[in-house]
Amino acid sequence: MTLFSKLKNELNRAGNAAKEAIDEGKLRLDLMRTRQAMDKAATKVGYAVYRARKAGGDVPADEYARLSAEVANAEAEIERIETLMREATARRKGGPGETTEPPPAS
Repeated sequence: MTLFSKLKNELNRAGNAAKEAIDEGKLRLDLMRTRQAMDKAATKVGYAVYRARKAGGDVPADEYARLSAEVANAEAEIERIETLMREATARRKGGPGETTEPPPAS
């Protein structure tokens, strides 16, 4: 292997590591934003229940369904992002079936 090939391989490896780190950072940011959205949705549910009970009733079914769907959607998105983060971590650490070696230079 020539010196140029070795240098190219190392630069490719460093570039891949940097890209993975950036992608993981984006996932962490998305996760934080989605958790905030879920917190806001849960707060809306809580306020709706509080106001309804204060008025001596229950939350209208359609309003509760809409608000709880916001919470459920955010919860599903959080699970999706956490799964992507686990996969990214496994790739970075060279988990089962994954390789940290760059593809062969052509």
